[in-house]
Amino acid sequence: MYLQGNLQTVFDALYEMGIIEPVLQMDWQDALKEMDQNPSPLFEVVKVANNFQSDVGVLITKLELFDERSLGYLAMEVAREYADFHARQQLH
Repeated sequence: MYLQGNLQTVFDALYEMGIIEPVLQMDWQDALKEMDQNPSPLFEVVKVANNFQSDVGVLITKLELFDERSLGYLAMEVAREYADFHARQQLH
């Protein structure tokens, strides 16, 4: 499952929730392995992010129902999507 819509809105929500800074400081290699082995928490949080992007406040309220690990996965997925987007932009 991929993030769709406005990545900036999802990033802004995660930043406001205080999720971004700890994710930037963690070892992504282990977390990404864990996420790849059990992607269901990521799928659930991505579904919410895709469905509630129209209002950052509502998105935050919905995301607050998830645990920190799932939100960290979402933050890493936002970063990967941004990286993929920018890589495609540079190729063209």
